[in-house]
Amino acid sequence: MRTDSAPLVPEERRRLILDTLRSQRSVSVSGLEEQFAISPMTARRDLAILARSGLARRTHGGAVLPDLAAHEDSFRHRLELEAEDKKRMAQAVVATLEPGETLFIDSSTTAWYVAQAITTSSIALTVLTNSLSVINLLSDAAVPNLDLVALGGSFRTLTHSFVGPDVMRTLRGYRADRLVFAVKGITPGGDLTDTEALEAEVKRGMIAYAKTVVLLATASKFEDRGRIVVGAVEDVDVVYVTGGTSSTDRSLAAHGVTVKRV
Repeated sequence: MRTDSAPLVPEERRRLILDTLRSQRSVSVSGLEEQFAISPMTARRDLAILARSGLARRTHGGAVLPDLAAHEDSFRHRLELEAEDKKRMAQAVVATLEPGETLFIDSSTTAWYVAQAITTSSIALTVLTNSLSVINLLSDAAVPNLDLVALGGSFRTLTHSFVGPDVMRTLRGYRADRLVFAVKGITPGGDLTDTEALEAEVKRGMIAYAKTVVLLATASKFEDRGRIVVGAVEDVDVVYVTGGTSSTDRSLAAHGVTVKRV
């Protein structure tokens, strides 16, 4: 139990809870009550905030350290899925880029492959992204003629992305020639869906401030769906697809979307 009388600010307390979680791999509400002299309600609220950020997984009476690499929604897990299809779409997109373009790249692993393809290109571009993985990739590659703008905010370890009001405020100050993004799934009715509300919010902002909206859709996007609606297929100008069928292509085209199968 803490013996000093000065209460911790919530952010510092949650940082210390996370340190405890990482060292012990689990914590209990009662243990946090004793350690930090807080109420059960405050302890549960702190654990809920850590869980929403992907840093903890709630259990009955406490939380455990999640295996982020194995989590089905983690960046590292998704990066390996349908990798060859993602690479083909990325090369197709980069082949259409014009010198001087400004791009939004979202935090999806599919769009990460577009950033990877950009590292082998010498075309002059400005890239704005909320993906830490894209930021690290492009900064480490020292791509010539590339201006990189990081859209910083609250960091989600699970998805390696920045989200929240700071990202949205920054987005409002920019306009992009093109957005390259992906979603969790596309419903038969044409809804674009994702798994997390804050991620979906950033995607919506990018859609609103991009002149041309480019969606990347592998086969799984026509089979999976998230619980949050990002927008509609009508919000998209061009979709690159590697999955689905000819009827899928016709359905997308009926929404006014240009379909490019790769």
